[in-house]
Amino acid sequence: MKFIELTLQSHIIVHGFDARNQEITEEVTVASPSKKLVAVDRILSISEKYILIKYAFDRVIYWEYHDNYDTIKEILS
Repeated sequence: MKFIELTLQSHIIVHGFDARNQEITEEVTVASPSKKLVAVDRILSISEKYILIKYAFDRVIYWEYHDNYDTIKEILS
């Protein structure tokens, strides 16, 4: 399994969907960023602000990251 080191901070956890198909979310604010190793096969999407990562039980988390978008894009290509 391949991993990538990312600097992540605050995040939005998606717990599922309600009866109207709206995301049920939980916002988590973190005071300072921390480095994490993330399995590349869990990364679903990346934007200039968020990286979307899949976790167990069909949960996904939108993480704010502090790394360079182009560098991450290059590593994942």
